[in-house]
Amino acid sequence: MEKIYVFDTTLRDGEQAAGTRLGAREKLEVARQLQKLGVDIIEAGYPLSSPEDFAAVRLVAEEVRGVTVCALSRAVKADIDACAEALHDASHSRIHTGIGVSDVHVLGKFGDEKYGATLGAKQKRLLEMAVDAVRYAGDHAAEVEFYAEDAGRAERAFVLEFLQAIVEAGAKVLNIPDTTGYAVPDQYGALIADICKHVVGQRDVVVSVHCHNDLGLAVANTLVGVQNGARQIEATINGLGERAGNAALEEVVMALRTRRDFYGIDTEIDAREFYRTSRLVADRLGVGVSANKAVVGSSAFAHSSGIHVDGFLKDRSTYEIMDPGDVGFPVSRVVLTARTGRHGLKHRLAELGHVLEPEELEQVYARFLSIADKKQEVFDEDLEAIVGDEIHVVPEVYRLEYVHVSAGTGSIPTATVRVAKAGEAVEGSGIGDGPVDAVCRAIAAIVEEEVVLSQYEIRAVSRGTEAMGEATLHLQSGDTQVVGRGASTDVVEASAKAYIDGLNKLVERAGMR
Repeated sequence: MEKIYVFDTTLRDGEQAAGTRLGAREKLEVARQLQKLGVDIIEAGYPLSSPEDFAAVRLVAEEVRGVTVCALSRAVKADIDACAEALHDASHSRIHTGIGVSDVHVLGKFGDEKYGATLGAKQKRLLEMAVDAVRYAGDHAAEVEFYAEDAGRAERAFVLEFLQAIVEAGAKVLNIPDTTGYAVPDQYGALIADICKHVVGQRDVVVSVHCHNDLGLAVANTLVGVQNGARQIEATINGLGERAGNAALEEVVMALRTRRDFYGIDTEIDAREFYRTSRLVADRLGVGVSANKAVVGSSAFAHSSGIHVDGFLKDRSTYEIMDPGDVGFPVSRVVLTARTGRHGLKHRLAELGHVLEPEELEQVYARFLSIADKKQEVFDEDLEAIVGDEIHVVPEVYRLEYVHVSAGTGSIPTATVRVAKAGEAVEGSGIGDGPVDAVCRAIAAIVEEEVVLSQYEIRAVSRGTEAMGEATLHLQSGDTQVVGRGASTDVVEASAKAYIDGLNKLVERAGMR
């Protein structure tokens, strides 16, 4: 069966979702999981955008072997130089360069007369820039991919002429982005078919599809692109990305696999890693997965209607077109209580994709017992929150030791905290509009540098009145922004832990004291 190449852009386009940011170490963690998933290409970032992104791309290129590592650039020499330097130690490198091709982009982004006085003159100049960029990138990476930005709104004849020159310049992959999610399947499919016929022909060139979800058509457009000859898909885990996001990788792959009878094509993805990958990305980027999200949502394999349940119990295939286990979804579970013991906990964690070292298991088990004593049952969502809260990606310079809050009707909320800072106990206090605000102010009083809390969210991660609460907040120091998270059955404690988690990330990424 013919193969589709999978180009994952979670670490680049996915991270462009509003309010998200990953550090180099977190990008490496996600990249390693993407390698387990079996993607062919990892787009690790845009090196020239910031020193942090440059460092992240370089770290992924150095550490993740056996997969193509890609970096994004504009059709500009300085961008390509930054990509080449960041990708220097990759086992297989790709530079992804490109330029806008629609009239909207040409006139809007290149309006200066230095690019030409008329639309035709500007188009000619941009084509020269694109050809030069492809040739230059070809001297600095194993392969070059070119993106014809906003191809979904571009004039067809110009796109074909443009891409013909790009192929002759040496590009081996042609990315045809529907950058604004404007295209509809029939139109986009016809565009891909024309490119495959009139530009690629018998050449050893791959056509790639990169679709955005502004009209909810990203997955449909991606699939129709494959139908019409595209042999690389570009997508993100959980469909994250600019504005309404990108095509969701798990949905495209499982559509191709579930309907192989129709498409006659498949990827080499290990779909059993989807559930774990989805949860890791959601956790690290601070963007939760909707319960009704296809393939990986918590309700994707849940049945509640009496008719559905009756049919499902008689024959699973009456209401399920995929086996939950095929995407790593937990199909059965141990009922976890304070009497379950370490073995039962370890077994359930392994089913969820968490293989812990002995000392990490002891740390999680101690926290598990404290939660189990407060609840009749500890759910999978609780375990995910506990693991995320206890197993730290960044070193713990700050550690919460104690928090006390006084609040009530007619009184001013006050908080006192004790924090271990590099091993030394430090206390702080604060007043606020509420107990959470008071705690955050008390912790902020301990920090020597100014930290801005720009966004805060609290949500229940499991069921019942004693549910675990997960706090997510955004902290900023200078130009560096991070997402902190913490979990507890006490929302005030969860908020304090999230603030501390954010501080530790700022220490690592911004050199904060």
